[in-house]
Amino acid sequence: MIDYINNNIIHILYVIAIIAEAMTAALAAGRRQMDWIGVFILGCITALGGGSVRDVLLNHHPITWVANPVYLMITGCAALLTIPIARCMRHLRKLFLFLDAIGLVVFTVIGCKIAITMGLPTIIVIVAGVITGCVGGVLRDILCNDIPLLLRSELYATVSVVTGSLYLLATHINISVEIAAIFAMLVGLTLRLLAIKFKLGMPKFVYNEDYH
Repeated sequence: MIDYINNNIIHILYVIAIIAEAMTAALAAGRRQMDWIGVFILGCITALGGGSVRDVLLNHHPITWVANPVYLMITGCAALLTIPIARCMRHLRKLFLFLDAIGLVVFTVIGCKIAITMGLPTIIVIVAGVITGCVGGVLRDILCNDIPLLLRSELYATVSVVTGSLYLLATHINISVEIAAIFAMLVGLTLRLLAIKFKLGMPKFVYNEDYH
């Protein structure tokens, strides 16, 4: 029963997260003056790209949106519905930052769970979580000709690594998978929100050709 409830919660959070990712991608498309097809495609790629790349790299089939085409329609429609309400979106910036943080940790745990069920080594499990959590945003930024947010913003990939590591560690010390997932997501979410609030980031490498 607990497992059923936990899976339902994660699934609901997953749907909320892909909707939020698709809508923020739509705004990025609007800034680049893309047409409606571009908005639709960018929304889908951003929301589902991380999981798709993970599935291809791990040879995990069918790919999530192929097995569940409804996700493709949810994300594409969410992106298109952003067009008429785009002017109001700036007032919801904090909400979308929060939803993005939820998406990051939920995607990470889902990616780790899939890798674990495939019997893959520890490092691959964590990498699978990071790919699932972060690559969608990287693809969005590349398609928009921007430096990926992952490489220039507050702690992001680091949060994914911490979340995945905690989840993996908890499952190895006889903590139930359900509690391990909740614990890892709560810690990861807290860390991401603190990083946003206090602008915490990794040390930056600054190279100047005049430096001797």
